[in-house]
Amino acid sequence: MAKKFKRHTITSALPYANGPIHIGHLAGVYIPADIYVRYLRSKGEDVVWVCGSDEHGVAIELKARKEQKTPQQVVDFYHNQIKESFAEFGISFDIYHRTSSELHHKTASDFFKQMEVEGKFRIETSEQFYDEKERQFLADRYIKGTCPVCGFQEAYGDQCENCGSTLSPVELKNPKSMLSGEAPIMKKTQHWYLPLDEYEAWLKDWLLEGHKEWKPNVYGQCKSWIDNGLKPRPMTRDLNWGIPVSVEGGEGKVLYVWFDAPIGYISATKQWAIDNGKRWEDYWKADDTRLLHFIGKDNIVFHCIVFPAILKAEGSYILPDNVPANEFLNLEGSKISTSRNWAVWLHEYLEDFPGKQDILRYTLTANAPETKDNDFTWKDFQIKNNSELVAIFGNFVNRAVVLTHKYFEGKVPERGELQPSDNEVIKSVKVTPQRIANSLDQFKFRDALFRLMELARTGNKYLADTEPWKLIKEDRGRVGTILNIAIQISANLSVLCEPFLPFTAEKLTSILAIKKSTWDKAGSVDLIASDHQLNKTVLLFEKMEDKEVAAQVNKLLKTKKMNEQEGRLSDLPAMKEEILFNDFTKMDLRVGEIKTAEKLEKSDKLLKFSVDIGLETRTILSGVAKHFTPQAMIGKKVIVVANLAPRRIMGVESQGMLLFAENRDGKLIAVSTDDDAQNGASIN
Repeated sequence: MAKKFKRHTITSALPYANGPIHIGHLAGVYIPADIYVRYLRSKGEDVVWVCGSDEHGVAIELKARKEQKTPQQVVDFYHNQIKESFAEFGISFDIYHRTSSELHHKTASDFFKQMEVEGKFRIETSEQFYDEKERQFLADRYIKGTCPVCGFQEAYGDQCENCGSTLSPVELKNPKSMLSGEAPIMKKTQHWYLPLDEYEAWLKDWLLEGHKEWKPNVYGQCKSWIDNGLKPRPMTRDLNWGIPVSVEGGEGKVLYVWFDAPIGYISATKQWAIDNGKRWEDYWKADDTRLLHFIGKDNIVFHCIVFPAILKAEGSYILPDNVPANEFLNLEGSKISTSRNWAVWLHEYLEDFPGKQDILRYTLTANAPETKDNDFTWKDFQIKNNSELVAIFGNFVNRAVVLTHKYFEGKVPERGELQPSDNEVIKSVKVTPQRIANSLDQFKFRDALFRLMELARTGNKYLADTEPWKLIKEDRGRVGTILNIAIQISANLSVLCEPFLPFTAEKLTSILAIKKSTWDKAGSVDLIASDHQLNKTVLLFEKMEDKEVAAQVNKLLKTKKMNEQEGRLSDLPAMKEEILFNDFTKMDLRVGEIKTAEKLEKSDKLLKFSVDIGLETRTILSGVAKHFTPQAMIGKKVIVVANLAPRRIMGVESQGMLLFAENRDGKLIAVSTDDDAQNGASIN
């Protein structure tokens, strides 16, 4: 039986204050969290949702150097832009804080000092990269080189943005300092290390045994990390911009951003508690509080392994009950890239589509990358609006209210004797709230949205089938019953759509002339009394014209052309020679699920997969090690050539082939299928 919690602490990854928010951030982190928090609030739960700007680290110092500004000037600009964009988009944080605040500096510094006093760190001397020309040690992000996994030549010292691999600077090939452009040397320096190896056994028990209900993409990545062995990780850096290490020997050093930033959740809660007369400890140290982290897949390790180990080391904090991380959202078939300006920026969307926040919220939720990478296209954005929001949701509400005004002067008519068709619709109304709740409780936001739209479809079909506009002359009482039920459905939609479409919910309650209701009231067909006066209707959604979408596509095409001129996009390969239909039918393509993944010893190209193809689990080798980390592949649904003759490679028999496609950046993408597809299902 699931544990009952008295209160909920919800965190969302702190946006890095060196650039604006784009749709990938929204789809992966902030919209799912906003939906979930609004749902909890509607249920009357005690919840605090904290976030804020992550304002320290190397990238900000680099941007400040480039723009000839101070780091504080950089973070001030982007903090304000991000905060304003979130607010206008309806992201309903209880507080949006910042890590440059005095309260955060004190909180993080005190946290570090307490752990240092209690001997939770190892102080070690190591050799690190040093820029002789600039006379400065180089943090991971100050170093660029060739990724050892995928060969990308612009990989950072801590992570490759092309393949997503987490790296160490010493793993890079041909490393260069981003300050001087020179090859750095190795020089000794002292740092405070978190001994993650000491927490490995505990993490196996707490995470791998205690949280098997976590999403497969989260659990799989964590398992791969832990199974490969954890190593001590430095919690300090030789930098100028950040929170000073205020202990003996810490002169000239700052806290590592991945120690500093997660503590930002705690300092944000402290500020919220001060502002609202609450006890912050209740939300971080009480066993009856549920802690949830909403993040993207690139932050899984830090929120599931590193931060929990920090909290465990400190000893008085609760640990995350779940970390419902999402995968990445692509844009028009290509990976979103801030450096190539291949993105849809939130502040620009708000300027181009004023008053249309819910269309983007709807589209990004419907296409949420919950278990695998997904794609956003402007054409799909238009279709979602015109064919679903306008034609189904908006059309139903508009007809119900317009007909009520036309036949009953805008007053909700009485409900008379019910017919079987009415009872079927009422049954749908009653079960929908729980169906949506079941999906939300499992962090299945796409499915929850589908359940919401099912109710709107039911209402639309109900009016189309009963045709009250034809019945009005012969049976006014029957029409009154139909429209009463239609208005009750609309009232339910106003409650149930609020987590997903808050601006639409506000419009709808205004049209119905009712107050905002709570989740427990939904499911009733008595939300609005007979003779209640409705307001005049307004369109909930407007049709999206081709020219509006074309303008956005053209903007991307200009970006694409510029990138092509600069050689940033690869050409597509030429078509292979023609084959006959019978040649194709010989292939047995099946759905498989990757259960385990590991690098093959003595090979820098091959990954060894265990793939469940329904009838059996097979060992399959694939030369994709330069494009994927093993942990990133676990849990993925893939397409397998199942009848390929076995082939022995480096002493291992490979029993099939996985299909991959290459994107414009030259990165491989696993050819996949819908997550509901059964393992072993045939591809026809």
